[in-house]
Amino acid sequence: MGEPGFQRSHPKEILQLFSSYKLSREFTYSYLDCLIHCHVVKLNFIFSYFQVQASHFEGLITTIVGYILLAITLIICHGLATLVKFHRSRRLLGVCYIVVKVSLLVVVEIGVFPLICGWWLDICSLEMFDATLKDRELSFQSAPGTTMFLHWLVGMVYVFYFASFILLLREVLRPGVLWFLRNLNDPDFNPVQEMIHLPIYRHLRRFILSVIVFGSIVLLMLWLPIRIIKSLLPNFLPYNVMLYSDAPVSELSLELLLLQVVLPALLEQGHTRQWLKGLVRAWTVTAGYLLDLHSYLLGDQEENENSANQQVNNNQHARNNNAIPVVGEGLHAAHQAILQQGGPVGFQPYRRPLNFPLRIFLLIVFMCITLLIASLICLTLPVFAGRWLMSFWTGTAKIHELYTAACGLYVCWLTIRAVTVLVAWMPQGRRVIFQKVKEWSLMIMKTLIVAVLLAGVVPLLLGLLFELVIVAPLRVPLDQTPLFYPWQDWALGVLHAKIIAAITLMGPQWWLKTVIEQVYANGIRNIDLHYIIRKLAAPVISVLLLSLCVPYVIASGIVPLLGVTAEMQNLVHRRIYPFLLMVVVLMGILSFQVRQFKRLYEHIKNDKYLVGQRLVNYERKSGKQGTSPSPPQSSQE
Repeated sequence: MGEPGFQRSHPKEILQLFSSYKLSREFTYSYLDCLIHCHVVKLNFIFSYFQVQASHFEGLITTIVGYILLAITLIICHGLATLVKFHRSRRLLGVCYIVVKVSLLVVVEIGVFPLICGWWLDICSLEMFDATLKDRELSFQSAPGTTMFLHWLVGMVYVFYFASFILLLREVLRPGVLWFLRNLNDPDFNPVQEMIHLPIYRHLRRFILSVIVFGSIVLLMLWLPIRIIKSLLPNFLPYNVMLYSDAPVSELSLELLLLQVVLPALLEQGHTRQWLKGLVRAWTVTAGYLLDLHSYLLGDQEENENSANQQVNNNQHARNNNAIPVVGEGLHAAHQAILQQGGPVGFQPYRRPLNFPLRIFLLIVFMCITLLIASLICLTLPVFAGRWLMSFWTGTAKIHELYTAACGLYVCWLTIRAVTVLVAWMPQGRRVIFQKVKEWSLMIMKTLIVAVLLAGVVPLLLGLLFELVIVAPLRVPLDQTPLFYPWQDWALGVLHAKIIAAITLMGPQWWLKTVIEQVYANGIRNIDLHYIIRKLAAPVISVLLLSLCVPYVIASGIVPLLGVTAEMQNLVHRRIYPFLLMVVVLMGILSFQVRQFKRLYEHIKNDKYLVGQRLVNYERKSGKQGTSPSPPQSSQE
């Protein structure tokens, strides 16, 4: 479209028109410049529109831009209402602006920032997987929503573990060292209130600072170690993560194996957190004494913490100084210690040494070197151990690195655990060590038997049942034969078993919930193999085997005796599992409705016809009749 009044005019006609009216040449040229500028603006707008459309998220981007323009409009209207002294309108516009502002900040904090972290992690780790930006672009064009969600998920995991590590640092360091980071354990911390009261430029400055800090850590702990590994160990990288469509496993099973088996088993152990906390404390003490920053990092009261249990008379003084209470201080002090797990909130004075800025700079350099070495160890040692162990079974065949990394993590964890246990047993003598080794060997054998049953057989049967009931009828047509991969079925069964166990523990009280709670309460050290097999493993495996075998016997043994055609036999064989599941679900719903109807019938009958209820004492029947009971009391409903 053209400008108003000149929709169909040509520039030459415009010149003749202005010449006929004897207008000045400067005015004509200025008008032509304005007209050209308008068309350039239109072309830029069209180009930006196609750029937004090429991002595959034009709706979301348009909505966010619309909210930003709405916020700017509300600010302008609020200023105008303040000038003309419209107090009610100004208050209403202010509330609307706060709602839009908080919504945009939540989107930026929870949506945009993890997405940036996820993409930056992916870009910095391209050489680790022998990938390029072109590969990521192709994957984004093929599935933009899935790609963005996976990068956002990776960024959220990174932000979560970084925040957890900061909380661990606050438990070790002196209150006031991490003054530039927000304390999530602070009872006065209110993120929504900060979003409301702080101006936009402070939020923008904090966002840019967070991006710089998180991005620098990714460069330090991911990109730089990869470059060092490629230069020192050229044959170690890249990690083997390429899968094909005809592979017997899928990426879903691998991710489930890592996320549902390996990491929770390591992170849920209490001593793993204590190990990490001990390493951080040892590093802090070492750096403090080397750089004369012990008072700055740990405070002047850190040296007296080891003798705190012996100073029982000074407990009140320790409480006044925000020290962690000892066991002898009572239940209230222990409860306060649990609530203040992140350490005391506030500031503690410290001794400032000479050349303090230089020492802080050296501390930062030492910290960067330590993080670099830790990242190198974490990227190489578990994979080395996993590849070496997997080579005994697979030889020279390439295996997905998630398997090798999971195997290596478990081996490293078990090795460290065994070393710490032996160090703790050494002062007790050789006889005690042999006795402990015998007890632990028996416990390990019981644990392996339970693991084979509950973590091997049950997930395999559950995954196979899910494959027959849900996946195969939906994905495989009747004229094709479904293929079953036990490894993938087992990985999916692990997820299903965890979901079923979680739902069972959250549901009402019944025999399965009672057994699971009892097994969890006993733990590994007090494991009862007979109880687990008799009460948990045998019933669950029997139900799963019946669910798998009974439909197969009906479809393969009874239906052919009826003389039906081959097509009907194939149809029954393929559809009997979902049909029986539907029958069981309908029977469960009908039985539930019948019980509810009986309860409603009893309630209506009692409400309409019940006259009274009598409470009578129970007495055993004997040869001699006792004294007659007092007349019962009746109560009307």
